Amino acid sequence: MQRVFDSHLHIIDFSHPIHENQGYTPPEFLVPAYDAWREKLRGEGYTITAGAVVSGSFQGFDQGYLAEALGELDNFVGVTQLPADAPDAEIRRLDGLGVRAVRFNFRRGGSAAREDLEELAWRIYDLAGWHVELYVDAAALGDMAPVLKKLPAVSIDHLGLSAQGVDDLLELVDAGVKVKATGFGRVDLDPGEVVRRIVDVDPTALMAGTDLPSQRASRVFSVDDFQLIGEAAGVHADAVFFANAARFYGRDDAL
Repeated sequence: MQRVFDSHLHIIDFSHPIHENQGYTPPEFLVPAYDAWREKLRGEGYTITAGAVVSGSFQGFDQGYLAEALGELDNFVGVTQLPADAPDAEIRRLDGLGVRAVRFNFRRGGSAAREDLEELAWRIYDLAGWHVELYVDAAALGDMAPVLKKLPAVSIDHLGLSAQGVDDLLELVDAGVKVKATGFGRVDLDPGEVVRRIVDVDPTALMAGTDLPSQRASRVFSVDDFQLIGEAAGVHADAVFFANAARFYGRDDAL
């Protein structure tokens, strides 16, 4: 049985604010629906025992859904979106609920802006030890690299999305940036090849996840995605599936 820290999933609860984004409203996806997926994956040899619930563009700066989801999911942490002027007290409150990172959604919006990245990244790190997560096309990473290399802790969603920027992504991996092997229905690249190349640079950098419910992706997550990750990661599969994310999200106790 392969233990998994699901580094990227969404909980979508219509009892909390949902905002149409670029003409799109997501389907509802509650904790019981996610648990059904966990049970299905257990039958395929993968047991998700921890993970990270990630705020989507359509959830804006709402924290209510995230607080509720983290109350239902044992050993899970939160990745939220915050305005640049969020009070220190709010960051500390969210830290107490289990939030461990702030997401910047440069692809869809709904988050703080790119010009806020450096200041907010340092503030949340100094206050609570949080990192920043970027939903960004790797083609833009070359321009962003000087700033990203200076930040204390950064991860990139969905393998960077496109093949065009893979070399820039690998340069950042070599500088300490982490990458999520998630959302293969969103990418324009060869996931297996990119997983292998990242692991070759830094086997501690890569973190597997489901990206459930795969809203707006061309296809839904499949157990085949986990099988591909395992084959491409080789001897580093256990780290990619669990230990890397557990350490990055401050859940060493889960190890």
